[in-house]
Amino acid sequence: MEVLKIATAGSVDDGKSTLIGRLLYDTKSLTTDKLEAIEKTSKQKGYDYLDFSLATDGLVAEREQGITIDVAHIYFSTQNKSYIIADTPGHVEYTRNMVTGASTSQAAIILIDARKGVIEQTNRHFFINNLLRVKEVVVAINKMDLVDFSEARYKEIKEDFQKLMGKRDYAEQRITFIPVSALKGDNVVHKSENTPWYDGETLLEHLEGLDLKSVSNVGTPRFPVQYVIRPKTEEHHDFRGFAGKVYGGELSVGDDVVALPSRTKSKIKAIYFYDKECQTASRRSSVTITLEDEINLSRGDMLVKVDDLPNVEKQFTATISWMDSQKLTAGNKYIVQHGVNKVLAKVEAVKHKIAPDYSGVDTTVDALGMNDIAQVSFRLNKPVFYDKFKDHRTNGSFILIDTQTNSTVGAGFIL
Repeated sequence: MEVLKIATAGSVDDGKSTLIGRLLYDTKSLTTDKLEAIEKTSKQKGYDYLDFSLATDGLVAEREQGITIDVAHIYFSTQNKSYIIADTPGHVEYTRNMVTGASTSQAAIILIDARKGVIEQTNRHFFINNLLRVKEVVVAINKMDLVDFSEARYKEIKEDFQKLMGKRDYAEQRITFIPVSALKGDNVVHKSENTPWYDGETLLEHLEGLDLKSVSNVGTPRFPVQYVIRPKTEEHHDFRGFAGKVYGGELSVGDDVVALPSRTKSKIKAIYFYDKECQTASRRSSVTITLEDEINLSRGDMLVKVDDLPNVEKQFTATISWMDSQKLTAGNKYIVQHGVNKVLAKVEAVKHKIAPDYSGVDTTVDALGMNDIAQVSFRLNKPVFYDKFKDHRTNGSFILIDTQTNSTVGAGFIL
């Protein structure tokens, strides 16, 4: 079954958690004990309705404050698809959490409170989805019940958001507007009688109709070697396979490939998926590949098609989302984890800090603080095999690891 990964974004009290809870409730994805707990807690709080945000806000601080702090991953399925929803926080101080949640998503839902309209945080949420090249964005104009399901208000917010769309640099994004009431369930799973002027799909209908290939940044096939398999058995003593995961496109038996960094050429002899032999390895499948020639390959090396090489460089410039309380400054050294590879890197320069509300860049900064987003150049102690993030989301991204604490301190997207 197809799996669609979705990131949600919205400002404080826009109703993200309630929307997700409503999706779970109306698709009958809540377990009996969870539903009973929601009913009990809602009653204790004196609500005359079910507080669906309780279905996702797991931390005590989240429940007490009524806000989302950490990234929660919610799983549910319909007859057509399986879904993984990253419920990300909307606060500016949790920008790093939103970047984390959206970095692997194929679609995003940006919530807007119908009473407030497009605000500064909306700019930030759209900027991050644009930065991370999320192809499918649903703008859910929520709390329509609090503006009497006004078509005029819906159109006004839609026009304001379309002005924001003109600032993006990723034209492949498709934007869909849906008027909803997460609390009441209007246009979430079931069509609402309160919006006769809206002839589009409900939120779930729209998600169900998405083609995963069209919303995925497929790129070209990349096969980082994770493990070399040499069985110590008499039956398979000559077997030498390379295990890993296929990113981007597909690899098939007979494909001419080149090994990096040695640039030795060979041809794919066989592909194994568990104990079965197959002709083609689809994207994101974990397989073992054997080659027709005995070439030197080890963990961290990469197999690619001969006519489609990545960049092989010891330096690059990337957009960095900084996630640590200790500042990033020029001259600092970090471990760049790019796929399987870990490479020591030095920060050459902080080129400019980017305002994620589309207000411009600051070229005077020389350091990054927590939640800052900036363009930074690096020099590495050995080459990595990378693509630009806009061309290949997996092979164009990396994380930064502090050499002293071994903590993840930043996420990078190669330009």
